[in-house]
Amino acid sequence: MKRQLILEDGTIMVGEGFGSEVDTIGEVVFNTGMTGYQEILSDPSYCGQIVTLTYPLIGNYGINRDDFESIQPAIKGFIVKEVCDFPSNWRNELSLDEYFKIKKIPGIAGIDTRKLTRIIRNHGTLKGAICSIEEDASKVVEMLREKPLETDQVKQVSTVTPYASPGRGNRVVLVDFGMKHGILRELNQRDCDVIVVPYHFTAEQILQLSPDGVMLSNGPGDPKSVPEAKEMIAGLIGKVPLFGICLGHQLFALSCGANTEKMKFGHRGSNHPVKDLATGKVSLTSQNHGYTVEDASIAGTNLEVTHIALNDGTVEGLKHTQYPAFTVQFHPEASPGPEDTNGLFDRFLNMVEEHKQENGRVLNNA
Repeated sequence: MKRQLILEDGTIMVGEGFGSEVDTIGEVVFNTGMTGYQEILSDPSYCGQIVTLTYPLIGNYGINRDDFESIQPAIKGFIVKEVCDFPSNWRNELSLDEYFKIKKIPGIAGIDTRKLTRIIRNHGTLKGAICSIEEDASKVVEMLREKPLETDQVKQVSTVTPYASPGRGNRVVLVDFGMKHGILRELNQRDCDVIVVPYHFTAEQILQLSPDGVMLSNGPGDPKSVPEAKEMIAGLIGKVPLFGICLGHQLFALSCGANTEKMKFGHRGSNHPVKDLATGKVSLTSQNHGYTVEDASIAGTNLEVTHIALNDGTVEGLKHTQYPAFTVQFHPEASPGPEDTNGLFDRFLNMVEEHKQENGRVLNNA
């Protein structure tokens, strides 16, 4: 089944369709990870995007029940060089083609992903379409140039109602901007009593849940498209310890007076080196973001840069200089990727314990 990939700059690539035969439109991005395609396709942060995988063979270990990062994938499509029709792995339950048919996700194989990645690196992310070979390419290009990208991605992937994942330890309210299940897994493994709440919850509603700490999750899109979160986070700073990841990191920066900006083609992969400025240690990290905190905008705020990306010098971590709050742009829960920075969850819970002890001393002294 011949299908075509059309970009807004007029580029046309013809390949073989797999998965669903529906037409799709989205922002075309690339991920450099060599493994972890199941986690990538189920990461809510890819909502509204068509993902190109630079590794040439995808699907060789199939799809299993355990490696999903969400229940319902939010990606618009998948672009690969070669898709494996007959996966071989003891956990395999479905091929990528079979899974995409079930979830109504279109894929296209036989694409020169090296060429496509170079186009994106040179020109930045582009709007694109996967569609039937019969579609008039000139009309598709015109439509792509005129039609704006979605801006409500967080609303699409956030939970609608709060829910609990009970534990006996510290109570953590996890604000779901498009949460990967890996974050919840890490908190559960530490016996946290987790309450997941929608992105639009107010600071007052969160504080009514009596949290020992609050986590701000990852998520898709432009952080400036979630203005309610900026006000909510500002209302929590200084009242409860905070830990933000990816979009949560960007929203925290906005709430403290810094600025964010769109990157040319973003960071998406599982081997990005990040330097901890306090220790000098370099860790390999999993990343997936198209926006970054503007370094120059941090001056004059109560924020301090804690981590930087070695590839391009962009901001990868922040901490508040007065209150217990820190954030990172990368994914310490990995899934997929290295677990070099997994200890940040322990750092957060240590901060929670210290905050509880300090509050207890204040009350006793009063």
